[in-house]
Parts: sequence; C-alpha cells; structure tokens
Amino acid sequence: MKAEERWQTRFRAPRVTLPVWARHAPARALYRSNASGAWEIYTWDRSTGATRQVTSRPKGTPHGAIDPAGRWVWWFSDTDGDEWGRWMRQPFTGGPDEPVDLAPGFPAGIALSASGEAAIGMARPGEGFTIHVVRPGEPARAIYEHDKAASVAAMSLDGALIAIGHSEHGDPHHPALRVLRQNGRTVGDLRDGPGKGVLGLRFAPGDRRLLALHERRGRREPLVWDPETDDQREIWLPDPGEITADWYDDGRSLLVVRAHRGRTYLHRYDLTGGRLFPIETQHGVIDAAAPRPDGSVEYSWSSGAHPPVIRSTNGHVVVSHGGPTSPPSVPVEDVDVEGPGGRVHALVSRPERGSGPFPTIFLLHGGPTSRDDDSFVPQVAAWVDHGFAVVRVNYRGSTGYGSAWREALSGDVGHIELSDVAAVREVMIDRGVADPDRLVLSGASWGGYLTLLGLGVQPTLWTAGIAAVPIADHLAAYREESEALRAYHRALFGGPPEERSERYVSCSPLTYVDQVEAPLLILAGENDPRCPIGQVETYAARLAERGHEHDVYRYDAGHGSLVVSERIAQMTAQLDFVRKHVKTEV
Repeated sequence: MKAEERWQTRFRAPRVTLPVWARHAPARALYRSNASGAWEIYTWDRSTGATRQVTSRPKGTPHGAIDPAGRWVWWFSDTDGDEWGRWMRQPFTGGPDEPVDLAPGFPAGIALSASGEAAIGMARPGEGFTIHVVRPGEPARAIYEHDKAASVAAMSLDGALIAIGHSEHGDPHHPALRVLRQNGRTVGDLRDGPGKGVLGLRFAPGDRRLLALHERRGRREPLVWDPETDDQREIWLPDPGEITADWYDDGRSLLVVRAHRGRTYLHRYDLTGGRLFPIETQHGVIDAAAPRPDGSVEYSWSSGAHPPVIRSTNGHVVVSHGGPTSPPSVPVEDVDVEGPGGRVHALVSRPERGSGPFPTIFLLHGGPTSRDDDSFVPQVAAWVDHGFAVVRVNYRGSTGYGSAWREALSGDVGHIELSDVAAVREVMIDRGVADPDRLVLSGASWGGYLTLLGLGVQPTLWTAGIAAVPIADHLAAYREESEALRAYHRALFGGPPEERSERYVSCSPLTYVDQVEAPLLILAGENDPRCPIGQVETYAARLAERGHEHDVYRYDAGHGSLVVSERIAQMTAQLDFVRKHVKTEV
C-alpha cells in the first residue's frame, strides 16, 4: 500500500468510543462512531446486537449521554461546531427528538437520574453559569447561579443529590465541590484550599457516597466522600502518575486508572480490605475504561503502533464497525531531557527506513492541561509514512506528571512551554534524529498558539510552521470567547486584561509577528468559539503587510472538525505545504 493510500485509510477506518451503558439496564448502551463519515451518536442493544444511528448532522455531534434506566438518549445540538445550542433527547428505541426546555447556551455538564430527571449546566454571556433541574413534563428550574465558572459533575441514581464543581473562590483551575438537593439547598461542601482542586466523578451505585479526586499530595488521587456526614476516605496509592477512578457495580471496589509517562495501567481497589490488585492489559494507552456488572472491565486501548480496539478483560473484542482496517504504524520511543524547569518527557516516532537525521515535525498538544501519549494517532502515522520523525513534548503544563508540573504555567505563559520544546529540540539534533535544517513546528489549539508564538520568539529554530485553530492574540480572544474560557484566561494570567494587560501582550503571538521568518500555514474554523477567527485574520493581515509567505486554510466548522473527509482535506493541505518548504526523500 502506498504512503498516500495508507495514511488516508487510517483516517477513514471506522472508530468506536467505549460504549457507556445504562446502570439499571446494562444491555442498553451508547457510543460515538465515525462510521457514517462524521462522529455521531449510536445506540447498541447488547441483548440483540442491534445498533442504531441516533444523530446525523453535517458537522457531527460531539456530546451524548444515556439515562441510567436506558429509556432516553440525550445529545447536544449546536450550530456547525460553534458549541452554542441546546440539549435534545430521543427515546432509546427511536422516535422524534425532543428539545429540552432551556434557552440556548454553552454546555457546562449534564448528569441523569434513573427517574428521568436531568441536571444540566449552561453558560451564557452576561448571565454567568446556571445549573438547572429538568423533570419530564415540567419547566426547568434553576438551582444554582453564579458569575464564576461552574459545571455539573454528577447526579445520584435516585436524583436526590447533584454534585457541581464551582470556582466561587475565583480559581477555576482548582475547583471546589458542592452537593445540592433538587431544591438548591447545600448538603455538603468540599474545598482543599489554594492550589488544590477537588473534582467530582460519580455517585456510588447503591448509596450517596461520591467518588472524587483530590490533590492533597501533589497529584490527583481518589477520595470517597459522604456529603451528608462529611466522612472522607482517601485512597492512597504508591505508584506514580495521575489517577482517576470509577465504581464497580457492587459499590465495594474501585476501578483505578493510572496514567504515567504516556501509558495507562488498570487496577482494582478493594474498599473493604484496602488492597490494590493489578489488571493485566497490553502496554499502551487506555482512553476509557468501565466495569461491567459481572465484574469484568471493558476498555478502549491503542498504542502508537496499533490501532484502537474496544476490549474486555474477559478476553474478547466488545464492539467494532465494519469497513477498512487501519494499517499499523511504528512504535513510540521515550526520551527524557533535562529542561530549564526539570526533566521533560517526550515521545518520538521515527520512519521505518533510514537512520537519520530526518526531517522532523514537533507536534505540540493542546490544552495546555493535556498530554501526548503512546496512543494511536493517524496524524502522527501520516508524517512517519512521509519520511518525518515526529517529536511530541509533554512540556510544563501537561498532565500526568503531578500537580506541580501541571501548574507550572504562571505569568510567562507560552514562553515556559517553548523553553521545554527548545531543550528537546537540541537533544534531538545532538542525537542525530532531527535535521536542524528541516524542522517543522506544529500544533492545534494551545499547540497552535505555541506554534505561532514559537515562530515569533524562536525564529531561527524552525524551517516552517503549521498552526491549527490557534490563539494569535490573547486580548482579542478574551473579548470574543465564552465566559468559561474567560475564566480560564483570568486564572492563567492572574487576572483580567484590564489588570494584567502586560502579560496578555507579552504572551501573545501578535506581539512578535514581525519577527516571524519561517513560512506558515494556519488552519482556522469559521465558527470557532475557543480561538475566534477574527484574531487569526488580524494576525494573517499583519503577515500580509510584510509580504511574509503564509497560507490560511479556512473551513466551515468550529474548534476542529468531526467530519472524516474534512480531516483528510486538512491533513492533505499540511502535507502539501510541508512538501513545498521542506526537502524530503519520500
């Protein structure tokens, strides 16, 4: 198979997310798949094997949920990816969509009860954040309102208790946790103080204990909290890495998911005996995992070399769609580099042929509170097919390396991450992996922002740049973005623009646009609410005034695309751009 056909087959190969089943009707499940050509919502009746496509929208559907009784499928309807819209619901067995009786807004979480009630969070400009209780056949009721960021975290199966994350204390990076009754009265509050967030996960299957994550020891770890008595049980685990968890169906054990150095590990924690038992899985990354009522665990697994698959600890593949099979790729290598703020972990994928130095692309992840890992990424495999080494850097701000590493971005945002990238770049050149005359800086979202900033503040380090859905100007982005993102900006920079204007300016790519030397490709969504296209247009106009060589690829969607053909078109544009500006033997 030729390189061009191979990489496109990876994008087209149908993929499936881990099915989420109804807690009181475990034969009924919901998943998302791109089998139709866009990511859409599907139902699956496990007792009969029947599947049904619930949504069919030109730009795809990003959010869906199933109620614990398995009666209803809920999904969010926005306009062409702009993330502004309303929740809809449809019977599991099919039928007309019913709009939820709430004014449109930006989604801020949803949780469902077995009795059909929903807790729904919405954010609207000028109105702040509101948590609603929605009962079938009744008008929605607001039970919480605040101008600071808040979202729904969980709802007890009987609908009596609703957990929300909030930032009334002014720090959405480290939210507090509150449990409310349906009348809005507070049952319990949990906040650990400055720099220590508490995240709600899920209520126990048979009672009102809430599983949460705390940061009391420098990383996220599980906590079982009874909001009515304030009884707290911390689950201390000796192994390193960031941790999340879920309940087993009996409520007596936890499924512990540990991420460390770009890989994922599963364990069962026995709450009665306080013992931890490893669950054997292949070396790689588990995107999602959940225990079944029979005690088995189903999980979505992949590695850099192997395409994703939904597996069970019982030994079988759980669900898949027909269609072309994704070709494999190359294994990922780990690299550790001493950076200016500590040891930086990077992941390297090399072409199968040749010994280097290779033309190399540094793919920077978004977030910044995210990470790169050893999962299967068609974009990475496409670059490798075309003779490029791919380097992905888990710079400061990345998750999976403890709270201090994740929280290291303070004031000098963007410049901190790029200093880590530069340290890895130097080592890759010294080791003969990367050709210093053929280096591409690229990324999407926060990675796109770092790309624009890097081309301006490190102009001699890069041969070309590709920035997808980037922030080009923090001041302009703040004026146009949603209130949740404004809250994030305020926390990141220590205040709003009127108080910290110098930080917003010094960390904006627009400030350094006249220093950019490398040719640049920018990909921007017409309806992007996170990195609005207006500030991208201003940046591109400044490049044009200088006569700088650049291209802008615009597409009719939001912050990225859920449509397979559009993703292929964007990858094609990137490959064509780099072929034009970087010499390669493939």
